[in-house]
Amino acid sequence: MRWWFGRGLRLAGAPRASQLRVARDEWRQAAENIAAGGGRLIALWASRDAADRDVVHAAFAADPGLLVLHLPLADSDAFYPGIELLFPAANRMQRALADLSGPRATDPDTRPWLRHAAWPAEFHPLKNAHAPPTRPGLDDYAFVRVEGDGVHEIPVGPVHAGVIEPGHFRFSIVGEKALKLEERLGYAHKGIERRFTQLPLHEGHALAARVSGDSAVAFSWAYCQALEGMAESAIPARAAWLRGLALETERIANHL
Repeated sequence: MRWWFGRGLRLAGAPRASQLRVARDEWRQAAENIAAGGGRLIALWASRDAADRDVVHAAFAADPGLLVLHLPLADSDAFYPGIELLFPAANRMQRALADLSGPRATDPDTRPWLRHAAWPAEFHPLKNAHAPPTRPGLDDYAFVRVEGDGVHEIPVGPVHAGVIEPGHFRFSIVGEKALKLEERLGYAHKGIERRFTQLPLHEGHALAARVSGDSAVAFSWAYCQALEGMAESAIPARAAWLRGLALETERIANHL
């Protein structure tokens, strides 16, 4: 695992962080090495590079630090090697990436995650500049069904009582035993990623603070840290103390 970190270039603004551009046949090999070393997948997303090609990115947290892999895709290649078997959390990340940006993983689960018929399947909000003129009709979601004698399906949601966000839960049960629970979330997707691309950099912190009401300081600080990292600029000590005080106040409000 440290071999991949050794090949990487320093990632500005983050301590012990490296970034590495890899070829298609190296993508899964790197993921296997990181998983074997106890590393964790923390983010998976895609973007367009200067040559207008799709690039898939993955961020891993491991013992040496943070490693970000970049996988450029050829124009004729809309698929990239899936890593769901190595990192189960990659399932939803890969499906969300396909909904928003287009590239699809080679893993078998290709069901939409964020696209609840709000836009056509061939439209990708973070890739296409213009919104589609019409809204598609509802499509059936392919829930994984459990077959057998005495198996009952109990659907719950997506509307729930109380303040929790909407979500559909499909229980497959036999008597009092739950054989399988399948979730479908994403009903509250607001298109925040696309909105970030439309704002000037110095205005993005206000949007970041509104991503989640109970983590306004944390999200806005993370956004500012990303900009400071790109600019390779350090903030004054007084600003760091003020941010720390605000973050501690937010933490106390959430946990006490």
